[in-house]
Parts: sequence; structure tokens; C-alpha cells
Amino acid sequence: MPQKDPCQKQACAIQKCLQANRYMESMCQDVIREMRRCCEKQAGDSVCCSGFKDSKPKQENKSSS
Repeated sequence: MPQKDPCQKQACAIQKCLQANRYMESMCQDVIREMRRCCEKQAGDSVCCSGFKDSKPKQENKSSS
């Protein structure tokens, strides 16, 4: 029996939120953030994270020289 995807709950929450909010991502930032957290921990074990691997929020590179 295949194991349940560790981030499936978060992936389903994103779909539910997007549907409820007419696919406006800005309305679902909390659930998207939870999915990113799960994927940071479970990326190798989660098929659901395949679309999140390279889509991390952009952070400015602030290195002190």
C-alpha cells in the first residue's frame, strides 16, 4: 500500500482556498506558506512538492561586505 504524501493535506488546502477565492493567490498566502514549510521538510518524500521546488519566494541578497 503506497504511503500517503506528507504534504497532501497542505496541497488540498491550497486547492480549496483557491476555489473559494476565485483563484486569487493573494487570498491564500497563509496556506501557500504552510505548503512551502512542508516542502522544505519533505521535498524528497512528497510528490505534491514537485511544483514548489523552484518557486521559493524571492529574497533580496543582503550580504554585509
